Amino acid sequence: MTVSKATSGWRVAVLGGGAWGTALALAMLRAGHSVRLFARDQEIVEAIGRGENPRYLPGIALEPGIEATSDIKAALTDADCVLAVAPAQSLRAMLATAKAHMPTGVPLVLCAKGIERDTGALLSAIAREILPENPVAALSGPSFATDVARGLPTAVVVAARGEDLAADLAARFSAQNLRCYSSDDLIGVEIGGALKNVFAIAAGAVTGAGLGASAQAAMVTRGFVELRRIGAAFGARPETLMGLSGLGDLLLTCSSAQSRNFAYGLALGQGKPLAGLPLAEGVPTAAIAARIATERKIDAPIITAVAAILDGKITIRQAVSALMTRPLKTETDV
Repeated sequence: MTVSKATSGWRVAVLGGGAWGTALALAMLRAGHSVRLFARDQEIVEAIGRGENPRYLPGIALEPGIEATSDIKAALTDADCVLAVAPAQSLRAMLATAKAHMPTGVPLVLCAKGIERDTGALLSAIAREILPENPVAALSGPSFATDVARGLPTAVVVAARGEDLAADLAARFSAQNLRCYSSDDLIGVEIGGALKNVFAIAAGAVTGAGLGASAQAAMVTRGFVELRRIGAAFGARPETLMGLSGLGDLLLTCSSAQSRNFAYGLALGQGKPLAGLPLAEGVPTAAIAARIATERKIDAPIITAVAAILDGKITIRQAVSALMTRPLKTETDV
């Protein structure tokens, strides 16, 4: 489906003042929308007012026009669209706070990637539970916050259960250097975005442990097989997982220390202290993904190994040894 670029500007509320929230606020501004950004930290609000966010986007000058506030009601008032950029494990609390001020019927776009650790719920399920009157979408794909903030060419996908909503959002969000594709496979986009974080930790750990490029390539490739298995169990379409939010995001985050999850795995593999590292969503996602795989009898040895490593049950080399000595099978036996 080909969609013409929407021309009328929206009032977009961005909930979250971290790197990704600030970058998306800039992207919305460049797409012709007025933007209000909510951040709990008044220091962040004041910094954005000065045209910077040195804590999360050091060295990047922010274009004028983002209205930052620590008042969530002010951010949401009269919004035409809301971008929720809280980490996956904090999304429920943020939406509960936003509920009293959320305009009825406006799209809620989920911009975090993960699975809720305590419940195993996808983020769209949490959103529908708390805000049943708001249509839910998700934005995902291979995108580093610094690249988007700098206006470098980036392609993402916007997914919703309704094709028309997804297409409209993709058209409205697209700008000169941000190309948004649309999809009606919301579950597939969510699964790809969540699980790639687990494999990014694995890729970083393999690199940090000095196990070689061959081992890393094998791990990423077989990790994608596991992603497809779990995706299929949730009803995701294979072509979605082959796209930007699945394979595309996997390739990006498994190959660069700009990825917080890869950086976390790298430190893990090098035996460095993990305290103080930026939040890696793949850590809680690994635990719940391993549990889901066990409960649904899905063969996911890499996910299971990552969860065991993070839990301190096995070492990286023990995990690799176990993976290398599994029963042999044909490669296409997925």
